[in-house]
Amino acid sequence: MSNRVELTVPVDVNAPAAAVWQMITDWVGQGEWMLGTRVSVTSPGDGRELGATLSAFSGVGPVGFTDTMEIVEWEPPRRCTVRHTGKVVKGDGVFEVVELGPARARFLWTELLDLPLGVLGRVGWPVVRPAFRLGVEQSLHKMARLCEERYRAGG
Repeated sequence: MSNRVELTVPVDVNAPAAAVWQMITDWVGQGEWMLGTRVSVTSPGDGRELGATLSAFSGVGPVGFTDTMEIVEWEPPRRCTVRHTGKVVKGDGVFEVVELGPARARFLWTELLDLPLGVLGRVGWPVVRPAFRLGVEQSLHKMARLCEERYRAGG
């Protein structure tokens, strides 16, 4: 039995697909909208390229964990896949932007996670999943609001 699970959370954004792409791939800027997470680029540049590496600390204060990642798929302004390479989180995260019109797009955040702890991880996922999904939904709604505000302001 596989320990891989999938979770996809969509959000519609009243801004062009290019603006959404810029927002979601501003790795350092994700701290503005991603619940309890600070991201840094650990390779040279801004991290917007195949092979770039990232580090995200998720938690409150000093309590949390670090999630290291490598960009393994880069198709701007449409799709980016990061491979989670840390000790706690393993699997792939997929960011997809779908153009719905000249000033409207849908962002889909998919996590394909390899659950830790064997049977315990499989048994625990149904308990953890609703809270995890809620956190992602809240983060994406905040991202959408920020992106829409910046687009309307001309930024």
